[in-house]
Amino acid sequence: MTSMQTVIIFILVLSLLVFVHELGHFLFAKRAGILVREFAIGFGPKIFSKLYGETLYSIRALPLGGYVRMAGEDAEVVEIKTGSLVYAVQSGEGKLNHLYLYEPTDLPEQLIVGRLVEADLEKQLYVVLEDQNEVEMRYALDPQTIIHYDQKTHVQIAPVDRQFGSKSVGQKAMAIFAGPLFNIILTVILFATYALMAGIEDQLPVDSTMPGKPAQKAGIKAGDVIVAVDGHEVHTMDSLRYYLIDSKGKTVTITIERNGKKLNLPVTPEKNGDVYQIGAYFNQEKMKRKATIGEALTDGVRETYEWSGFILDGFGKLVTGQLSIKSLGGPVQMGSITGKAAESGLASLIRWMALLSLNLGIFNLLPIPALDGSRLVFIAIEAIRGRPVSPNKESLVHFVGFALLMVLMLVVTFNDIKTIFFT
Repeated sequence: MTSMQTVIIFILVLSLLVFVHELGHFLFAKRAGILVREFAIGFGPKIFSKLYGETLYSIRALPLGGYVRMAGEDAEVVEIKTGSLVYAVQSGEGKLNHLYLYEPTDLPEQLIVGRLVEADLEKQLYVVLEDQNEVEMRYALDPQTIIHYDQKTHVQIAPVDRQFGSKSVGQKAMAIFAGPLFNIILTVILFATYALMAGIEDQLPVDSTMPGKPAQKAGIKAGDVIVAVDGHEVHTMDSLRYYLIDSKGKTVTITIERNGKKLNLPVTPEKNGDVYQIGAYFNQEKMKRKATIGEALTDGVRETYEWSGFILDGFGKLVTGQLSIKSLGGPVQMGSITGKAAESGLASLIRWMALLSLNLGIFNLLPIPALDGSRLVFIAIEAIRGRPVSPNKESLVHFVGFALLMVLMLVVTFNDIKTIFFT
């Protein structure tokens, strides 16, 4: 697979995961009656955009994320300066629904023209205009009035009841939580799909052991079934690998089943590159079996639960310093692994997508500024104190957090490049 094919597949995979994440935010925001200004995949300059209904749907140049911009989530900045000359269009109901701050030349409707004396664009929804005879007139605004600043820039007003901040604590929490939730749901679906394609792995029967290696030294034999490591149940190669890596070469207790009895054997894993192994081969035919749809869904939930524990444990070790920041993989490494997974076949790619989706969902729930978890913390504070934190203060916290995340991304990307190309 060429480098270009790898990049394209990675962008498509990441865009799908981001789309599902943002779709969660979008659907629950709309359900709460919040005005969604933009649904974007990517950051930076727009490559493509289309206004449909009230929302601008856009694809942006940097495919490393996305966002749903809700009215009132940050401080609203929709305004018209007093004294501005306004050209207004009146709807059939007698309300103004378009306000132009320049003279439009292609409108057949009769325009109302005047200088702005007073305006309320959020609560009472009106403007007061002074005509050429210095007569002031008050006009009601349509709740979906659009302000045209110039021929390319326009924005819809957001009445208070359409803003994020006006909603209940529960509605706001669900609009934020739905993004990670959708990623976790997608993870279950992808793991279930993988189980239907590749079968369910529900036991680890030993086929043979390598001479002189830890498994043989500990007394593990062909026909034994490994069921636990240090008391943690293991049913898959992934879970076994995780606990062996977690041991960092220290002796672990491996529980096996032999002739209907359980035996606890001390085993000291050997390091092989970045992993730890015990030198055992497993019977691939007995490890897996075909799954029904019900079994696949159950396996999808189990895999999601199990991997969630692994991921959270990893984040915990980063915080406590047990894992170095150098162990983190960024976009370059994820792209490389995505290419290798695609080369291995559709089933492998689906499984890798499940892991990426779960990481995206869990990572966004961490209480780190600029992430969904941090926004949920602010909503929790609002629930406790009975009033929200100032939008300006919250925006500052998220801005600083986003800047720090970008610095972290640069560091991780540098580690990626150094690892992949210079080691």
